[in-house]
Amino acid sequence: MATARTDYVAPWWTYWLHNFPHFNFFFQTVDSTFKPEEASYQQSLIILACVGAVGLGVSLLVLAVYVVCLCCCRRDIDEDTKRPDTCCVTWVAVITGLIICSAVGVGFYGNSETNDGVYQMNYSLYNANRTLGNINNLVAGSLGNVETALKQHLERLDEIFSTRPDYLQALRFMQLMVNNVIRELTVLPDINKTNFDLAAIADQTAFIEYYRWLIYLLLLILDLVICLAMCLGMAKHSHLFLYHTVFALYMCFLVYIIGGCFFPFFFLQGISDFCVSPDKFIVNHTKDFLSADVAHYYLFCSPNLPNPFQQSLTTCQRSLTTMQIQIQGLLQFSVRVFPTAERDLLGIQRLLNSTEFSLHKLTALLDCRGLHKDYLDTLMGVCYDGVEGLLYLSLFSLLAACALSAMLCVIFRVWTLMGSREKEYDDIDEEDPFNPQARRISYNPRRSNTHSFCSYTTSLGSQASLHPPPQSTSSVVSPPEYMNQSMLFGGTPRYENVPLIGRGSPPPSYSPSMRATYLSMTDAQIRHFGTDFQV
Repeated sequence: MATARTDYVAPWWTYWLHNFPHFNFFFQTVDSTFKPEEASYQQSLIILACVGAVGLGVSLLVLAVYVVCLCCCRRDIDEDTKRPDTCCVTWVAVITGLIICSAVGVGFYGNSETNDGVYQMNYSLYNANRTLGNINNLVAGSLGNVETALKQHLERLDEIFSTRPDYLQALRFMQLMVNNVIRELTVLPDINKTNFDLAAIADQTAFIEYYRWLIYLLLLILDLVICLAMCLGMAKHSHLFLYHTVFALYMCFLVYIIGGCFFPFFFLQGISDFCVSPDKFIVNHTKDFLSADVAHYYLFCSPNLPNPFQQSLTTCQRSLTTMQIQIQGLLQFSVRVFPTAERDLLGIQRLLNSTEFSLHKLTALLDCRGLHKDYLDTLMGVCYDGVEGLLYLSLFSLLAACALSAMLCVIFRVWTLMGSREKEYDDIDEEDPFNPQARRISYNPRRSNTHSFCSYTTSLGSQASLHPPPQSTSSVVSPPEYMNQSMLFGGTPRYENVPLIGRGSPPPSYSPSMRATYLSMTDAQIRHFGTDFQV
């Protein structure tokens, strides 16, 4: 019946998604026609939505296998290697950071496109709702004028003209015209039901879209914060940052898989099936209050399609014109005989003028061009901007899931490298004076019995009573040479148990007087102290 429409063509991505296989819970093929009320079609959408859950399980399984392999099959770092090779880890971290930044950019664009499409759809729905509301008000107002006010005037005129059969015949003819107008206005579509449906759809869609846009915006910002925290933690080699990053990554990873893949794929499949053949769905769901010819007239708005309201509007217009002619004749001839009839005749004339004006406005509003434009704008917003934005959001979810998985692997590897680096520091020789760990060596109290040269010179008279110090065991590590010399000439350990590299000072040096004193020691003194002070 209708001609092929050339002003709306579904985009190619909707056809690609529409041709995607549909399966129910028993993995049987389901018709891809958009039928949201059927259980089999609902099952096909739910199965497609489970792709996110499957991706979550596979990702967690891969991460678990990676962690097990990393813990059980980790190679020991070569003892001669002072620093493990982190080139691969660095490049992976850089690449995953770039992927996350790109994914966030794609997500922002997709979120904006989806919001624009939904906004355009809601704007068109509200505009069509306003048009249908005006039609409803005009029809209701015209019916009220004809059924109540006009009939009251005719009843009073019937009493006034009771003695004139010719005038009563004109009133009967006018009553027939009034009945024709009432009948033709009544056969118009049930505008009240259509108006309610459009308003409810627009309000519910706007409510859902607001929270969807807000949730995705928060997820995108959270993704950036987590990426920055991860980079900072690896740069600073901070365990605290890494602990918080792992926890946040797990939480964000779950949210992205469930909230990022579930809803886009769920809505993408259903909306694509609708966009491929929207006319068929609308005709089937409006047949209770709209005839097929009326639905096709507004959906296609082709010049070859006749206006289904044209006959009713023409009948109303002719009836009103006929009544206007009758009222003009009665005003001209009956007022001189029945002066009391003038007020009712003028009231009928005013009602006919207002009804005729409303009928002209109703004719313009019932034309298909206005509502068809709103219908096309709705399809453009949903099937072009809306579906395109959801595709970008799905791409963002896929990139974010892969990048976050790689991030977790990088963080686990960084932990192992940090543990290996700490192990390397523990293997350094503690007797090295330039060892950064030398500050852990405390001063040995057993070496405090060593006599300094100054105390020896103050008790020369009693040197015969001095006994050689006990020999140290092999388990006791002798202090470095510069520490013995410092105790010899200073008498106190002072900085001897503090590494020189930590003090920022060069190796110890002695003044000529101190060295001369040391060289002036007698053989007896050397035999007494042994080789503790020997250079």
